[in-house]
Amino acid sequence: MTSSPHGTALVTGASSGIGAAYAAALARRGHDLILVARDRARLADAAARLSGETGIRVEILPADLTLGADRDAVSRRLAADAAIRLLVNAAGLGPSGPALGGAPERYDAMVALNVVALQHLTLAAAEAFAARGGGTIVNLGSVVALVPERFNAPYVATKAYVLALTQALASEVGGKGVRFQAVLPGITRTEIFERAGADLSGIPAAMIMEADDLVRAALAGLDAGELVTIPSLPEAADWQAFEAARLRLAPNLSHKRPAARYGSTAAA
Repeated sequence: MTSSPHGTALVTGASSGIGAAYAAALARRGHDLILVARDRARLADAAARLSGETGIRVEILPADLTLGADRDAVSRRLAADAAIRLLVNAAGLGPSGPALGGAPERYDAMVALNVVALQHLTLAAAEAFAARGGGTIVNLGSVVALVPERFNAPYVATKAYVLALTQALASEVGGKGVRFQAVLPGITRTEIFERAGADLSGIPAAMIMEADDLVRAALAGLDAGELVTIPSLPEAADWQAFEAARLRLAPNLSHKRPAARYGSTAAA
């Protein structure tokens, strides 16, 4: 079995949900795979199935990305393996209940996975890809980053971080041959809801996307060169208008004196 001309894709959260859908879609595209998740048995089953169906190379790399040692191990692999050309950060945890009313530390694992691990792997891959002259990083965020009033506050904050990190790095290192994409799903049918004790039955079926459909749209957006892909959004012009409005604020976000609307700034 020879290496794929498409290179290797490292996919986190690859044992279920969106990560598993990415692994299957990338295998069909001819990428060799490195599958990362905590559950060794599920990873092994996925590797055997995908390799058998497509003939590509599939390696498993069991890791709990909430743990520093495991994050470091995956980061080292990204840095050392020149065959890796694509990183998909699909691992994530959802909230359980409202922001208040429980121990604050119940969010530590979510932040460790959604923010800390994603940042570690993104930076490791960006540095490696820049040194190699090319590579692509796909970060899974959420549409809740755009409507923070509608969902659990700590979870929204982690997904806003994903979007901001991806946009900023695209500006900072995109000129070195590294491509970035932030994918912002809406409600997607995955195990994340079961783990959080949430029930999708009260949500209109028209609002719930299947993981395979989400990934198909996200890869189409990647092929089209989108920095931010919102699979549910019918009109790309709506996102472009949103971004244009945001950027119009830029010239007035930092001045020597407060705006006149806040009253006199003269010394008393």
